[in-house]
Amino acid sequence: MTATTTRDGLGPRLLLALALLSATAPIATDLYLPSFLEVKESLHTDATSVQLTLTAFLVGVAVGQVLWGPVSDRYGRRLPLLIGSAAAVLAGIVVVAAPTIEVLIAARFVQAVAAAAGMVIARAIIADLLVGFAGARSMTLMMTIQSLAPVIAPVVGGVLAGHVSWRGVLAVILGATVVQLVMAVTSVPETLAAADRAPRLGYRDLLGRFRRPAFLAYVFTQAFAFGSLMAYISSSSFVYQRVLGTSSVVYGLCFAVNALGMTIAGLVAARLSRRRVHPAHTIRIAVPVLLVASVCVLGAALSPVPVLLVVPLFVAVTSVGFVMGNSAALAMEHTRDAAGAGSAVLGGLMFLVGGVVSPLGGLAGDDTAVPMACVMVCSAVMALICFVAARRGAARHPEGEAAFVS
Repeated sequence: MTATTTRDGLGPRLLLALALLSATAPIATDLYLPSFLEVKESLHTDATSVQLTLTAFLVGVAVGQVLWGPVSDRYGRRLPLLIGSAAAVLAGIVVVAAPTIEVLIAARFVQAVAAAAGMVIARAIIADLLVGFAGARSMTLMMTIQSLAPVIAPVVGGVLAGHVSWRGVLAVILGATVVQLVMAVTSVPETLAAADRAPRLGYRDLLGRFRRPAFLAYVFTQAFAFGSLMAYISSSSFVYQRVLGTSSVVYGLCFAVNALGMTIAGLVAARLSRRRVHPAHTIRIAVPVLLVASVCVLGAALSPVPVLLVVPLFVAVTSVGFVMGNSAALAMEHTRDAAGAGSAVLGGLMFLVGGVVSPLGGLAGDDTAVPMACVMVCSAVMALICFVAARRGAARHPEGEAAFVS
């Protein structure tokens, strides 16, 4: 099996496979959220224990990315991907059949660790095969799909929760992992030659990524942009339905419109890469737009007419679509000697920041949008600071981005 690439990026089949691999874990995170109450009643447990099933999955995703990155640098991309995908299917079977909450928590953790292989290795494969603008285009398309997963999954989960049991919802997640395994077997080749693999399995390369200022600054640019998105996602239901007083149908429509804006942004960013527009130029515009839009959201939230936040919120979410893939592509350019380890750091820190900021939007209750807006502003400020630091680091080490020199 050989990898298919074009002048502009990956072939469509491989790109679709990698997008699915990177999106499966986020889908499994959020799809069953609307079924929490049914899980609590079915397994005769409490709300805290049910919440632990989500916590265990998030921790598993973080741990899994740290685990699989160096493993893929040592043993290649394909074998760890197949092992991780197969383990995710097996764990998913246990999740669906879990007789107790304790088994469900443990199985969700294992499922997350295993599914994280696809997220890490998908980014590493792009770094193996492509450089410069072609890599940025493919990374942007893949990250756009990955970013959409936590946006769309709760909506789909809400629809499913009204028609199937919680075990049925988890079975849909199991089905996604089965598709992931099939795509890994049939569509993903080995992209790391034996001669290029790490001589031994260790985590020195992982720690070494933290001594690369430009790489780390780009990683945190992406992580804080994602944090701004997660602040919106985690608070959106309360903001639209409690603060603005919309119906669930209108909320779903607004949610879909914002998701569409981010999707269009990702597609436009990919087209800009095809036209050889440096990813940093795109981010240089998008991050200030994110900050200004977030400040407008805060102003509207503090005003007597909070409905005014709808438009700047759309702008903020859309701007994230210009940042995610481009910042990931630039970060991966600075870690080509250990793409798996670099991908592990990138994904782990992104989910860490997203997980930390998500609950902050509800600190003042569910009848105000001010905390959400404050988190978005702070995240945007941090993204801007990190991007400025990244560009200074890149200026000191221009060889790290030589592939983007026209």
